[in-house]
Amino acid sequence: MPGAAAPFLRPQRRAWPERPAGGRASREQRAQAAALGASGPRSSAAAPEERRRRVAPLAAAPPAEAGEEPLLRGIFEIRKRSCDVVLSARRLRWSPILPESPTGDSRMVLQAQEEIIEMKDVFSVKLKRRRFVGQKKGGTLLGITIFKCLNREENKLTDCAIHLNNLSEDHCHSWFRHLKEILNGFQNRPKSLKVFVNPSSHKREATHVYYEQVAPLFKLADIKTDVTVTEYEGHALSVLKECELQAFDGVVCVGGDGSVSEVAHGLLLKAQIDAGKDTDYIPTPVRAPVPLGVIPAGTTNILAHTLYGIKHAVTATLHIVMGHIQPVDVCTFSTPSKLLRFGFSAMIGFGARTLALAEKHRWMPSSQRKDFAFIKTLADLKKKKEQMKKKGSKDQWHKIQGHFLNVSIMAIPCLCSMAPRGLAPNTRLNNGSMALIVVQNTSRTEFIKHLKRYASVKNQFNFPFVETYTVQEVKVQPRLKSGLDAKENTSLNTASAEGNCPWNIDGDLMKEASEVHVRVHPQLINLYGVNTDDLESSQATCNCI
Repeated sequence: MPGAAAPFLRPQRRAWPERPAGGRASREQRAQAAALGASGPRSSAAAPEERRRRVAPLAAAPPAEAGEEPLLRGIFEIRKRSCDVVLSARRLRWSPILPESPTGDSRMVLQAQEEIIEMKDVFSVKLKRRRFVGQKKGGTLLGITIFKCLNREENKLTDCAIHLNNLSEDHCHSWFRHLKEILNGFQNRPKSLKVFVNPSSHKREATHVYYEQVAPLFKLADIKTDVTVTEYEGHALSVLKECELQAFDGVVCVGGDGSVSEVAHGLLLKAQIDAGKDTDYIPTPVRAPVPLGVIPAGTTNILAHTLYGIKHAVTATLHIVMGHIQPVDVCTFSTPSKLLRFGFSAMIGFGARTLALAEKHRWMPSSQRKDFAFIKTLADLKKKKEQMKKKGSKDQWHKIQGHFLNVSIMAIPCLCSMAPRGLAPNTRLNNGSMALIVVQNTSRTEFIKHLKRYASVKNQFNFPFVETYTVQEVKVQPRLKSGLDAKENTSLNTASAEGNCPWNIDGDLMKEASEVHVRVHPQLINLYGVNTDDLESSQATCNCI
């Protein structure tokens, strides 16, 4: 007809499997057709016609690399769009299947953005089913769900789900098997964990944190757990001494600094026992056989803050699930006759006395207790006019004696709420050395200025009364009431008004009157997590409390 518009050309659909005479194709037949994929067979009726559906071209593949060879290719519905999906050992890629323009002009075909998931970021795959209320098994298969990690903020992980919908049982089961094989090939991902939960940590919230935030992710990742809810101080240590560590891929602690310190010490002590070492004297300890995971659930958690940047239980859990491993240096604290404990950091003086006073006022709320202990200890500082004396040479022990307000010995940076850059910002997790920070006698006003610097970006050590050293061994001997000890092999003396000097070791209080020998042991334990970015330039704030 003159002037009539050209007829509209509908996209040619792929032929369905043979349907019943006079009937419509069943749902199963339609699902099977979708499972054939973009390269599946066509009916003879469709062969003469040019296909009227296009697959948005996948990005040009780079030169063949290990893990890039396609393992599977098929069609799934993703976000309500039919997509051409390609799986390799390294990546999952998909592009929407788009219709041609009505005029058949290929230039009008919209080029959809290809999407990619790195398989190393995937921690679980599940078959997706529709079930009735109360139904626990079976159900109508809808497709596959892929769970992956996302880095939402600086070193803050969260999880998300991608749904690949297809109603074909055979198609989905084939893809599911391949996906599981890839995930099972990743090393360091735990399959079985020993978990310790301290129910008293941080307003008794640790149990809730574990069962509401941590356990569901472990279950999703098919990780088996053996959970011990600790009932008293030292409970975790006693369990670890009898634990068969070879039955687990890792040990996890849910709690604050004191809980983590106990579990880390127990894990390393068990390693020495299993190696047949004399636990009273361990000059060269063996490494822990399995990694340690730290789930922050306490008032403070220096290790979790140092590893993850912020206090976040989900981030810590996902690092464990993904098998992220970070080797970390550990110190031994010993007297001349026995091993006291393994630890990562210690303070004697102001930092230890503040903790000791806070422990005596456990009845107070945590924030008030810490503030009270800090102010009271600051007010009680005793000042003496005394010059610090140094002695030693390059190849010998260096000796420092005098009146010190605080002495810190740290093998890790020790990030915390009051020191976002770290109590020892120039130290790293595994550089094989410790930071020795000595605060000499000074006025209360100047000491307060020094303490305030920890919360800012300014250098907290830029004071004439503060000295820092990079060391591998330190010996600390308190000054007795009778005067200075005359032994030449001591390296550092610190004032004490009482017989026993309290030590703050990883947030755990310890009293010891005699000389304490601190020695660093490089990469003695693996922790689940990653090292934080350059701490010197970090402007991050903290939300630990």
